[in-house]
Amino acid sequence: MAKANQLPRQCESCPSLKKGIFCSLETGELGELSDRKVVNSYKKGQTLFVQGNPPFGMYCVSKGNIKITHVGADGKESIVRIATAGDVLGHRSLFTEQYYNATATALDESQVCFIDKKYILKLVQEKPSVASNLLGKIGKDLGAAEQRISSFYQKNVRERLAEFLLLLKESHGVEMEEGIFLDIKLTREEMASIIGTASETLIRFMSELKQEGLIQQQGKKIFITDEQGLVEFANIDY
Repeated sequence: MAKANQLPRQCESCPSLKKGIFCSLETGELGELSDRKVVNSYKKGQTLFVQGNPPFGMYCVSKGNIKITHVGADGKESIVRIATAGDVLGHRSLFTEQYYNATATALDESQVCFIDKKYILKLVQEKPSVASNLLGKIGKDLGAAEQRISSFYQKNVRERLAEFLLLLKESHGVEMEEGIFLDIKLTREEMASIIGTASETLIRFMSELKQEGLIQQQGKKIFITDEQGLVEFANIDY
């Protein structure tokens, strides 16, 4: 089970505050939010919530990476998206009063704040800025979902892989001598699930990208060494 901190982190000092939906709150309001939330630490593989369960609140990622997976009618699990610091989870189910349509699982050591349903609904009603920021998050998530669907229908696996690596560069890229390091740990199976292919196919196309000089690998670490070449390979406007 997730471990709750004895002393919840103050929202005002959260490193992800500027990325989140509460960035416009005043110091006193952030203090109240700090008192009302619960901060949980998750180890890799631990679950935040499960598809089919009712929502009791909203989750705000302070640190780490969370994968969102959905099991279809055929029983097959696929990764819908990866949430990172500043992202919120469970909000769609919360406001539509539907059961969770996906499962959230920690990809690595993560810290996630939980805000109960009653308080977050009150905050959204009383603070238009929070409601506006939340709508912005929902719009961004919807746009990403539409882009992903478009890619699945219009692009081949190699193009989808290149596009996915560029998305990881935007969210987790770190400039290093070897190139742009993708600072996130994903298994081959997880990467394959995200782009909708088999692990063997993913490995083959990763090797192709390496041969083209677009990426490098050091063990499980991935570096983008030719960003423009990867853009052309992905067949996108970037």
